[in-house]
Amino acid sequence: MASTANTPKPEMDGWRSEKVTIGNYISLAIAIVFFSGVCASTHWWGIFDFTTLNGGFGKLVSGVSQNADGIHTAMANFRGKGGSGAIDGFMFALTLVPTVMFALAMITIFDHFGALKACRQLLTPILRPLIGVPGSAGLALIASLQSTDGGAALTRQLKDDNVLTDREINNFAAFQMTADACITNFFSSGAVLFTLLAADGKPAVPVSLGVCLGVLLVGKVCGANLMRLIQLRSKK
Repeated sequence: MASTANTPKPEMDGWRSEKVTIGNYISLAIAIVFFSGVCASTHWWGIFDFTTLNGGFGKLVSGVSQNADGIHTAMANFRGKGGSGAIDGFMFALTLVPTVMFALAMITIFDHFGALKACRQLLTPILRPLIGVPGSAGLALIASLQSTDGGAALTRQLKDDNVLTDREINNFAAFQMTADACITNFFSSGAVLFTLLAADGKPAVPVSLGVCLGVLLVGKVCGANLMRLIQLRSKK
């Protein structure tokens, strides 16, 4: 029996002839805003952001110390601090469950209203030559720029639904794992470097935020295409 691992759903072959309604495009637009992080805020519009709604764990007291200034408490989430081995790995896995469940639930809702169909129609002509995946992966791509776990969860659902073949999964995984969640990580951790000044008073980093982010995105595309070349050679 021939393997179906690299055979997408039949409807994937006819994406050009799919009927996409205005409602599908509206669903796609809302999904892009939701997963992109543009509405990340503590204000009311934060309800339209994935990371904001995903929230965070509360803090527990993990340690108490006393010095000349008084008593100080160290805080941690339920995972605690200083763990190791399989037990700590299990606790870390538990921290991923809410994000994965929430991401899958939201993508199912958006898919019900045709967001993936509109995404496939719009982005396949761009993503197919650029990184070797269909437009159906567009929302997972956007989510992966903000959340490592969210992007991985959506990609797994695409695989389970046979929307992506094994080769496309490899291409997409290479794209994601090169500077994964680059927008969130870069602006939360790397942006502080651009506030540093050299001895002469000039910026210590002589390039803009946009240039650095662009380098990360180019690296992601290069990673995906390197995987395409590796798979092309192995096919021969």
